[in-house]
Amino acid sequence: MGFFYMDQYYLVLVVPALIISMIASFRVRTTFNKYREIGNSKNMTGADVARYLLQSNGIYDVQVTRIKGELTDHYDPRKKELRLSDSTYSSISVAAVGVAAHETGHAIQHSVKYGPLALRSSLVPVANIGSQAGPTLAILGLILSWSVLINIGLLLFAAAILFYLITLPVEFNASSRAIESLDRHNILMKDELQSAKKVLNAAALTYVASALVAIANFLRLLLLAGNRRNRD
Repeated sequence: MGFFYMDQYYLVLVVPALIISMIASFRVRTTFNKYREIGNSKNMTGADVARYLLQSNGIYDVQVTRIKGELTDHYDPRKKELRLSDSTYSSISVAAVGVAAHETGHAIQHSVKYGPLALRSSLVPVANIGSQAGPTLAILGLILSWSVLINIGLLLFAAAILFYLITLPVEFNASSRAIESLDRHNILMKDELQSAKKVLNAAALTYVASALVAIANFLRLLLLAGNRRNRD
């Protein structure tokens, strides 16, 4: 029952991906903490920047709200709410400004009907099911030697993988929009802009790492399923 314990595929595929994910998480936190200590020259808070950029792009139906936590910032396209965490909302740091501008980038994507964002939003329900039920069903199918269950699990998991892959261009594009907007509206000075870019680049790595972990787990189950079929 190698699929249940630390089989060779887990060691070769999943463990390296998990290590990369931990490094990415560590980097984003250390980078954010470094630049959260540096204020921007215009003393604009994250909320100020978000509202300014929304209005500058002709977006007046999105509310900027505060949400508890640190780095819990996100844009909700269903409720049209741009939610900024405690570490971003009232902070004047270049890190907070970068994060707020990034989330505003998602609101702009929604406003201009950016294709990958719309596709990602449509995949949320199946991705939530696929990421939870997919691996479980595939492993259960391996335990029971039930090919139908394995295939259903892998299919659901593949839908979750697609979500992770589509997330990458959505996040990179939001960061590009953020940096371009901060520069065009002279919200940050040149050196401050470079600092904000470092924060966003570090954050982008976490999305890449998450995709790698998901793909590694999917490949592991796919290979284990292939071995099971060969034995049968």
